[in-house]
Amino acid sequence: MDITKLTLLETIEGLKNGDFSEAELNKAYHDRILEHGKKLNVFLDLNENSTGIPVAVKSLISTKGLKTSSASKIIENYDPPFNATVIDKLASHNVSVIGKTNQDEFAMGSSGENSAFGVTKNPWNLDKVPGGSSSGSAVAVAADLAVFSLGTDTGGSIRQPASLSGVVGLKPSYGRVSRYGAIAMASSLDQIGTFTKTVGDARLVLEWMSGGDGFDSNAVDESFKAQKQDSGQARMTDPADLKGVKVGVPKEYFGAGLDSGVEKTIKDAIAKLEELGVEIVEISLPNTKYAVAVYYIIMASEVSSNLARFDGLRFGGTRDLFGAEPKRRIMLGTFALSTGYFDDYFIQAAKVRTLIKQDFDEAFKKVDVIVGPVSPTVAWNIGEKIKDPLTMYLSDAYTIPASLAGIPGLSVPCGFSDGLPVGLQILGKYMDEEMILNVGEVYEQNTEWHKKKPDLD
Repeated sequence: MDITKLTLLETIEGLKNGDFSEAELNKAYHDRILEHGKKLNVFLDLNENSTGIPVAVKSLISTKGLKTSSASKIIENYDPPFNATVIDKLASHNVSVIGKTNQDEFAMGSSGENSAFGVTKNPWNLDKVPGGSSSGSAVAVAADLAVFSLGTDTGGSIRQPASLSGVVGLKPSYGRVSRYGAIAMASSLDQIGTFTKTVGDARLVLEWMSGGDGFDSNAVDESFKAQKQDSGQARMTDPADLKGVKVGVPKEYFGAGLDSGVEKTIKDAIAKLEELGVEIVEISLPNTKYAVAVYYIIMASEVSSNLARFDGLRFGGTRDLFGAEPKRRIMLGTFALSTGYFDDYFIQAAKVRTLIKQDFDEAFKKVDVIVGPVSPTVAWNIGEKIKDPLTMYLSDAYTIPASLAGIPGLSVPCGFSDGLPVGLQILGKYMDEEMILNVGEVYEQNTEWHKKKPDLD
């Protein structure tokens, strides 16, 4: 038995039954990392002494004793004196950090190519990007280099690489999980979430790490608790569980820019959901067309404020160590916040953001979840879009709206196009992760897509 292929729930069961020890579990993962980690460029720092259940953690999440560089030369050797809240919460469930994963620098990117330490490779095709910004965390799970992993999602940085790499990616509602200890990019958008092998695993990890901590003022005190069965049990696999569920399909998510192969795969997944008993309802999210523009004004404005602390005095080295993408966003944000432009750009973007949120509020009066594509394409060639920022930014067109609205989103493997993975995006009402996990798990357990693995040998 290759224990690196086990899900989190199966790993817990195996440890409980004595099928293998914690030492054997960690050795198996370390051996696999030694075999495949370097060619995939997944890890920036490894913990040779990990114990318990191995989790891979995005570089920007603080871990005492392991470098937290955010894949930037400016804080390349930063070793935090404390753990992020999520790390301590997971440690209380016998979870240990096996390593820190590569990412786009300061989480700025959609492909994994903006890291100061080289691009992470997609395990399905080493010439392709894995998605970003949580590139290494997505690949760590796709390549079975960790039982599960943590990432952050600001405009799609969990859901999009999950789709392109063929794993389950969960962005919780804004405020569901404390961000204390995560290096901020855009504070009104950032959220810590998970990459897992199954939806059931995502549900369990969310239970473990959700809730307030007294440090993140936006984190709600109430922890997520699955309503159906006790933690650690297989659940929500019977299509009868979806009876009466209304699934909205936004017409705006199926138009120009969506690859035909991805569109067919997504429509097949929606047909499967209908076969499993949901009611499909066509809906409209009319302000979707403004989402990318709104996001890049709000996000860049917050970036320019958050990264101002890296001035080479108290934090970080000299500013010339920033990569091209952070520099681009700092300048864009500084411009949007400057005198004479603040009202025309930032204030207008904030107003349209409210309209985008209202679109979702109206839609959720008619439906329980909203489904559609995660990414308009499958993984593209390394180098293909890196010199065309606008084309790169449009790769997040379907994930950005939910981030602006603060609602939860899930990416579930639903098929392939051109031999590369495609993810189905499932969006839910604010703080209703239960519903998207239920729909995602029934779909997953009645299909075989989540069992497909890349061949690295």
